[in-house]
Amino acid sequence: MDTFVQQLINGLTIGSIYALIALGYTMVYGILRLINFAHGDVYMLGAYTGFFLAHALGFAAAPSLLGLGVTLVGAMIAAAIIGTIIERFAYRPVRKYARMTTLITAIGVSLFIEYAFVAVRGATPTAFPDFLGSQSQPPYRLFGNAAISKAQILIFVVSVALMLLLQHVVYRTKVGTAMRAVSFNLNSAKLMGINTDAIISLTFAIGSALAAAGGVLTAQYNPNIEPLMGVLTGLKAFVAAVLGGIGNIPGAVLGGLLIGAAETFVVAYGANIGIAPTYRDAVAFAILIFVLLLRPAGLLGTTVQEKV
Repeated sequence: MDTFVQQLINGLTIGSIYALIALGYTMVYGILRLINFAHGDVYMLGAYTGFFLAHALGFAAAPSLLGLGVTLVGAMIAAAIIGTIIERFAYRPVRKYARMTTLITAIGVSLFIEYAFVAVRGATPTAFPDFLGSQSQPPYRLFGNAAISKAQILIFVVSVALMLLLQHVVYRTKVGTAMRAVSFNLNSAKLMGINTDAIISLTFAIGSALAAAGGVLTAQYNPNIEPLMGVLTGLKAFVAAVLGGIGNIPGAVLGGLLIGAAETFVVAYGANIGIAPTYRDAVAFAILIFVLLLRPAGLLGTTVQEKV
C-alpha cells in the first residue's frame, strides 16, 4: 500500500505538469483549431527564463520562497510575451491559408526554437536553483513509507491555483465570454464587435504563461533543464489534451493527471504484467490510441456534427 500511495503521489505530480501544458494546447485548439507544436518549447523557454531571472536578480545565490514567487511570475510574463510574438509573426500571417499550412508553420517554429537554443546554450543540462531546499531536505511522511517533498507540494498547490484561476477567467469574466464566443464561431464573433485578433493573442499569452509555470515547477522537482526538454513532455501534454477531449479545459486537466499516473504506475508495476519500465513513454500513446478507438472525441469531449 505504501508503494501504491507513493507512486500515486509521483504520478499526480507529473500529471499536474502535463495538465498545465495541455491547457495551452486545448485553449489554442478551441479557438483556432490549431495544434501549436511550439507549445512544448515555450515550456522549455519558461524554465530557462526562470533560470536567467533567478541569477540576474540574485535569487540563485540566496534561494527563498519570495525568490521563487518572483521567478515564477517573471517567467510567466516573459512566456506570455513570447507566445504573443509567436502568434503575431508566425501564425497570424498564415491563418487565412489552409490548416496544413498553419500546422507546418507550427512545426517549423518548434524546430527553430529548439535548435536555436541548442546553438546558443549547447545541449548540456543546466542546474536550476533549488529555491525550496527540497533536494537536500528529507520529504514529509504521509502514509507509512510514502513521502512527499516540498517541490511536489508546491506543484500541487500552484497547479490547482492556476487551473482554478483559468476556469474563473474563462467562465466568469467578459474576456472569457469573448474567448468562448470566438471559439464557438470566429466570424460571428467579429460581427458582434469582438476584437478577435486581440482575443487570439490573449489566448496564446495565457497558454504560454501556464506552460512557463510548468517549466519552473518542473525545474524544482527535476533541477536539470536542457533545450530539448519540451519535446517529449510537449507531446505527452498534447496526448493528454486529446485524451481528455481537446478544446475542453477540464478534459485537459483530467488527461494530464491520467497520463502522469499511468506512466508512473507502469514503472512501478509494469514488470508484474510483462511491461518493462522503459516503455513508460510509449504507454501514453498506447492509451491515446485505445481511448480514441472507443471514444474519438476524448473522455470529456463531444462530437460536433458539421454540415457540408
